[in-house]
Amino acid sequence: MPETAASIAAFLEGERVRQTEFLAALVRAPSDNPPGDCAPHAARAAALLEGLGFAVERHAVPEALVRARGMVSVTNLVVRHRFGPGGPVIALNAHGDAVPPGEGWTRDPYGAEIADGWMYGRGVAVSKSDFATYAWALLALKALGEAGPRSGAVELHFTYDEESGGELGPAWLLAEGISAPDCAIAAGFSHLVVDAHNGCLHLEVELRGRSAHAAQPWTGVDALEAASQVLGALYAWRRGLAARVSPIPGIGSPQMTVGLISGGINTNVVPDRVVLRLDRRIVPEEDPAEAEAELRAVVAGAARAFPAVQVAVRRILLAAPLVPVAGSGRLGAALCRHASRVTGGTVRTGGVPLYTDARHYAARGVPVVLYGAGPRTIEEANAHRADERLPLVDLYRATEAVACALEELLRG
Repeated sequence: MPETAASIAAFLEGERVRQTEFLAALVRAPSDNPPGDCAPHAARAAALLEGLGFAVERHAVPEALVRARGMVSVTNLVVRHRFGPGGPVIALNAHGDAVPPGEGWTRDPYGAEIADGWMYGRGVAVSKSDFATYAWALLALKALGEAGPRSGAVELHFTYDEESGGELGPAWLLAEGISAPDCAIAAGFSHLVVDAHNGCLHLEVELRGRSAHAAQPWTGVDALEAASQVLGALYAWRRGLAARVSPIPGIGSPQMTVGLISGGINTNVVPDRVVLRLDRRIVPEEDPAEAEAELRAVVAGAARAFPAVQVAVRRILLAAPLVPVAGSGRLGAALCRHASRVTGGTVRTGGVPLYTDARHYAARGVPVVLYGAGPRTIEEANAHRADERLPLVDLYRATEAVACALEELLRG
């Protein structure tokens, strides 16, 4: 092991208790989105970071923008440290908002309980863990002092609306000119360096008919009957998506889910309105506009059988897929090399079927990959499910790999 890498490993080994306590404090502070009142968690995180000796910038997103995105409060945090003149500015991004716990937990979702080497709690894997990964990677570099020439800067971007699309997090920081990094690493899993991921389209389909007494249903226009026709057409069309497999390992095929259905007035009334919410995952090879047009055509074609029903389709979200940006290969190679050494396995680049905030850096031409703490899969992490968990050994290994990769990149 090179001398510098050995120094990083030794420093981080001595910091494990403090790093674990830092993560536990973040998990114990709720930051559920929705409702998205995340400024209190940002205040807690900022205080913890300042306790580590960092200067923390607090960037509150204007209330009007926050409300327009269906949230209550968003304050993004930025930490900057320059090691020497020139060199790249490397941003490390993780999000502190998390989906609500939901049901089925066997442990306190805000307890940060540790059992058999795993920490449990909402957001512990996605992605409060990488607040700890990135903060301690930077601490490790600072602890090296003047050991070797390093040029460039590291920035920590801790943001709070990934579960709402990231428009108020990284996208806002970049658009406002608060940061202009040369490359970025975003929250991920410690057994894969991700350089590609799916995009996502959310559509709302509203079908309007006319209510009537259930004793005389022919006097109304049944919106639910039309919705059933649309649903049947969508599910029949969905079966064809399995044949469109992405050549990128880990991506798979496009997906479509009807995730939400609402409507009707009462049991004895012909439904006058039904609303469907659709989730369409877009693989990197697809054009998002074409994917949306195709889905709209399926809905329109099915609804033609009910000319008395009014159909309106509204876009809720369009997140572009992540495709490798020029320059991301060097970033990914450094992370793969050090992660493989630290884990004792072979860590490669690949894709995931999720969509993440990393796409906002790519949209600005910033080379970006995903890498951070976490088990091998989102299933193993119970991400977005009950009993979300993180193996602490993956936190420690990912931190060492990130710190060593940053040190290499800052040496040029």
